[in-house]
Amino acid sequence: MIVVHELLKRFRVGGEEITAVDKLSFSVAPGEVYGLLGPNGAGKTTTVRMIVGLLKADSGYAEVGGYRSSTEPDAVKSRLGLVSASDGVYPWLSVREMLLFFADLYGVPHSVAVERLKHLADTFGLTPLLSRRCASLSTGQKQRVILARGLIHDPPVMLLDEPTRGLDVIGSKVVFDYIAHLRDRDKAVIVCTHHLDEAQRLCDRFGLLHAGRLWREGTIGELQASTGCETLVDMFLGFLDRQESAASTT
Repeated sequence: MIVVHELLKRFRVGGEEITAVDKLSFSVAPGEVYGLLGPNGAGKTTTVRMIVGLLKADSGYAEVGGYRSSTEPDAVKSRLGLVSASDGVYPWLSVREMLLFFADLYGVPHSVAVERLKHLADTFGLTPLLSRRCASLSTGQKQRVILARGLIHDPPVMLLDEPTRGLDVIGSKVVFDYIAHLRDRDKAVIVCTHHLDEAQRLCDRFGLLHAGRLWREGTIGELQASTGCETLVDMFLGFLDRQESAASTT
């Protein structure tokens, strides 16, 4: 279970104070895929960093499995997996070495890690690659290693930050299948993306962000009923048009 309650984060940029996340609240249940959606600069990545405990909130809190990021960051980190578009691999380690290294970082007993490695290698088609150095892998193969790495400690919560950025159709399908696998494993999942058409296919519920604020939340059916729009793209475009019209009249 993920609980975010009135998270607030401000930054000072060139003498000006910018509110990146503005009293944001939402929750995600086990087995639910929640799309935290918005354009670049909406506050998605800042929110993820506060949930993980990499960034301190000015006020409010985030909880993972009942542990608060601000006061028990190690407990939070042990209970979540993070997959980001900026993730990489250690080029001189083999796939097996890298996955077992991360298992060790999370305190997974070696015998459990070896068994889990076998299962993840079978699940993500990594078995023929386990002895290869990561530097020799293709982009798609590296991506599958990164996805497996996020599950090596079997966390109940997964955070995916722009997971399909820079990927082709085949690479994106690997991510889609991965998210379905997480849902089947009863993980609580947050997907942060600005690819709204992809999110509409993947997520059970949505939080629509603009300028750090949650302006709509619900299932696709609930959002369609409240906005009169069929797609998430049309919802955002309509909202932005209304914002521009209101700004022009003030």
